Amino acid sequence: MLIALGIATAVFLGLLLVRQLVCSRLGKIAERTATGVDDFVVALARRSRPLLLAILSLYAGSFYLTLPPGQTRTFEAVATVALYLQLALWVSVGIDFWLARQRQRLEQDATSVALGGVLRFVSKLILWSVLLLMALDNLGVDVTALIAGLGIGGVAVALALQNVLGDLLASLSIVLDKPFVIGDTITVDDLTGKVEHIGMKTTRLRAVGGEQLILANGELLKSRIRNWARLAERRVVLKFGVLSQTPAGTVERIPGLVREIVERQNLTRFERAHFKGFGASSLDFEVVYWILTPDYNAFMDRQQAVNLGLMRAFEREGIGFASPTQTLVLERKREARPKTSG
Repeated sequence: MLIALGIATAVFLGLLLVRQLVCSRLGKIAERTATGVDDFVVALARRSRPLLLAILSLYAGSFYLTLPPGQTRTFEAVATVALYLQLALWVSVGIDFWLARQRQRLEQDATSVALGGVLRFVSKLILWSVLLLMALDNLGVDVTALIAGLGIGGVAVALALQNVLGDLLASLSIVLDKPFVIGDTITVDDLTGKVEHIGMKTTRLRAVGGEQLILANGELLKSRIRNWARLAERRVVLKFGVLSQTPAGTVERIPGLVREIVERQNLTRFERAHFKGFGASSLDFEVVYWILTPDYNAFMDRQQAVNLGLMRAFEREGIGFASPTQTLVLERKREARPKTSG
């Protein structure tokens, strides 16, 4: 008995010594190196739980004892569960380490943070579920019947939580397909905001008015999304009309005037300007040009400059803008003259 206890104590102290050496000495070396292997080993050592190591040490010492079959099976079951728990902790460290390395590699993509959170949750859920089933199997529980029961219960839960599961799958679709990322400004139907967070169930936007918009991921993917952050340039369609009494020669010069005004601005590209047709009380023109930046303030500044330039040019040329008018004609009926007898 004393020999077995001594062996268990020696094994336990040896494991604690190795753990302490790795955490202290190798930890200092890991802080000065750029490789990730030593960091991973140090993280494994720090997640080695003394209680679990003690159980495994006692099991090692029990080999030198002659125990009844029932106690032997109990020792084996407890030691196996402790070993599974420790392995699960180490695998969890590996998952966290891998996801951290992926975030560092994809640090320019803010959506990888959300993807990492989803993958971390799903992978650890699978890990601990498998661990629970293995532990129960070693404790003598009929896992086959349990798995069958969990399967039937899982179907029922899936039906009850289909909206939640739909949002979860939608979140995976968002972070993998990337119709937008964190920091993009998007429009969903008639709502516009900047993406602040992509969660497992909802996506949160900061609206232009300052309030927070919370949208379910499933409903979000069913909507038409406009991603303004992926604009390279903005198109402007300018429509106006001049007085219908404007001479033909003046009308012919207007497209050239507009082109000169547009090309005078920086960050603009002229496309076309045409006398489009005859309105009810105007001669209608249509102009198309591009603002060569996605910035909305610059977009509005260039439009304002073009509009003011057009007003000044028309003042110099004596051209008047047309506005919708209606002419009301009043006609007074003549009074009937009495007939005179011949």
